[in-house]
Amino acid sequence: MTTPPSPHPSSRLIRGTALPFAVAACVLLSGCSGTGGSGTDTAGAADTGRLKLALVTHASKGDAFWLLVKKGAEAAAAKDGVDLTYSSDPDATGQAELVRDSVKDGVDGIALTLAKPDAMKGPIKEAKAADIPVVGLNSGIASWQSEGVLEFFGQDESVAGRAVGEKLDAFKAKHALCVIHERGNVALEARCAGVKKSFTGETDMLYVDGTDMDAVSAGVTDRLKQDPSIDEVVMMGADFALAAVKSVKAAGSRAKVATFDLNQDLVKAVQGGDVQFAVDQQPYLQGYLAVDSLWLYKTNGNISGGGVAPVLTGPAFVTRTNVGAVAKFAANGTR
Repeated sequence: MTTPPSPHPSSRLIRGTALPFAVAACVLLSGCSGTGGSGTDTAGAADTGRLKLALVTHASKGDAFWLLVKKGAEAAAAKDGVDLTYSSDPDATGQAELVRDSVKDGVDGIALTLAKPDAMKGPIKEAKAADIPVVGLNSGIASWQSEGVLEFFGQDESVAGRAVGEKLDAFKAKHALCVIHERGNVALEARCAGVKKSFTGETDMLYVDGTDMDAVSAGVTDRLKQDPSIDEVVMMGADFALAAVKSVKAAGSRAKVATFDLNQDLVKAVQGGDVQFAVDQQPYLQGYLAVDSLWLYKTNGNISGGGVAPVLTGPAFVTRTNVGAVAKFAANGTR
C-alpha cells in the first residue's frame, strides 16, 4: 500500500495448467479439429467445462500483502485447472461494482474480502440469486455468516489483537501507539481494539492515510515527538512497519516497533532487530484456500468449516528466535 489507488481497478485472467494438456491430447487424438467432409472448422468451439472463478479484494495497487494473496490464489487455480480473474479496489463502492461485474460475467464462484461488510450485502445477494457461491477471506470474520457467505478463510483479528497486547505486556511495554491506515476497515479496527483490551498499559490510536506512505511516516514521527512516553508502535502491515522504523529514528524515540503481517523485507527487519515481532496471518494460504474451496464445492460439494466455523490461518508470531524458519519461504515470495 505504498502507492495511491489506481483510477482503474486491476484485473487479469489467471489460467490453470490443465488447458495445454487438453489441447495436446486433442491434437494427438485428431478428434477436435472439426474438419470433416463439410470443410467447416469448429476448432475451439467446444466447451472445455473449465470453471471460471473471481477473486475480488479491497487491495490498493502494489500492496505487497495482496501480492501474496494473489500468488496463493494463482497456485490453487493452476492446481485445479480453473480460470481465475483477480480484481481489486480499495474503495468499498468500487469493490462492490467489481463483484457485480463478476456476477454479470456468469462466473462459477466468487471469493471476496469483507473489509466493509455493508457495501458487500447487495452484491452478495445478487450472486446468490444467480446461484453463484461466495466465499470470504481475510476481512469480515464477524460478518461472513450474516452476509450469507458460504465459507471464510482468515484470522480472527480480535483474538490476534489481544495476543499482541499480551505480547506487549511480556515485553514490559507501558505505552502503545496503535496505527490504523484505513479508517473504517473492520479488520484493522478489531486489531487495535483487541490490543487495547488485553494490554495493561496505555493504548493510543492514530489514524493515517495508508495510500500515502510519506504521510504515514510523518504522522507517526509527529506523534512520537509529541509524546516521548510512547515505547511501542504497533502497525497494521509490513510496509507500514518499515516506515515506522524510520519514524522512530527521525523522532529520536526509543520506541520499539511491532506489526501485523510480514513480507520478505519485514523478515529481514525482524532478523536485524529493527522490528520486535510480526503477526503472520498467512495471506498466501488465504488466497489458496479461498480458490481451492470454490473448486471443491463446485466439483464435490465440500464446505470447509461446515459453513458454521471459519478456517483460521493465523495468528502466528514471528520473532527473532523463530524467524529463520520463515525466512526461506519469504525469500520465495510466499510468506
